[in-house]
Amino acid sequence: MTSTQMHRKDFLRALGLASAAAILPVFKSQARAAMITPAQPNRCVRAVHLTDIHIETTDRAEYGFRAALRSIRQLTDKPDFLLNGGDAIMNEITENPESLSAEWGLFHSILKEENELPVYHCIGNHDLKNFILPDASHSQAKQYALQQYGLQKPYYHFKQNEWHFLVLDSIHGHTTFPGYYGKIDDEQMTWLRQELASIPAKEFVCIMSHIPILAICTLFDGSGVKHRQWNVPDNSLHADAAALRDLFFQYPNIRCCLSGHIHLVDHVNYLGIDYYCNGAVCGSWWKGKHQQFAPSYSVMNFYDDGSTERELVYYQWEKAV
Repeated sequence: MTSTQMHRKDFLRALGLASAAAILPVFKSQARAAMITPAQPNRCVRAVHLTDIHIETTDRAEYGFRAALRSIRQLTDKPDFLLNGGDAIMNEITENPESLSAEWGLFHSILKEENELPVYHCIGNHDLKNFILPDASHSQAKQYALQQYGLQKPYYHFKQNEWHFLVLDSIHGHTTFPGYYGKIDDEQMTWLRQELASIPAKEFVCIMSHIPILAICTLFDGSGVKHRQWNVPDNSLHADAAALRDLFFQYPNIRCCLSGHIHLVDHVNYLGIDYYCNGAVCGSWWKGKHQQFAPSYSVMNFYDDGSTERELVYYQWEKAV
């Protein structure tokens, strides 16, 4: 072995030791990091989102709505309140005032008998008499729905712990058929801007509307999918969704939006906001599944880091044979 070979061998041995010494602290550092458990977020609010109940004066609908509320009462992990996402009643277009009154009466009596939690209501299109007929405002029908829900205004704000809940009125009149579409008017938009600006940046916001502001399931709603025309009508999705997107982008503390109306279930995260479309308590209007989705409700968990989580509950809505 030459002197040159000895020097090369010693050099490689020294290089190996130096490399190991350099790597070892990294391994130790990674091991220490693995032992540190990140802090788990604390839940601030637990709420049940019930939407599209569509109560009617039939045994099946009455049993189903009672079953949903009883299922909620049986939850081991109790919720703080209920969010009614609208369309409390069926309100078929052919119904007379007497049958409309009977549906509201049944809705109220079941809710009183089967629920003890606070309820926050959102107006849906079926809550307005003759909603399908052309009408520029549906003002009288909306006022009647507000009376039924015990609301002074169709949009409002309430707070629970670190979370603010903004309930919107997304039902507005069309002068063409169908007689409604999704948007918020100028007065409500001014209110929404003021409310968002008043909420501290370290507190979080959930927005509830009946018609979705953003939802992928709207592509499968109606006849568009049948004819391969991927156009979402403004009675299935907010017509002012782009304006709301731009407004929401200014407020990173807006973390989720809840909706119903479509009777399908999805979850879209767009620009950091979780948009949940939460199916229907009645499924396919008390006839079973609507497409792939049976009657259900959603339990929403809201955490102190601004994150949210949905628990979808398919309850036993039919009487056992």
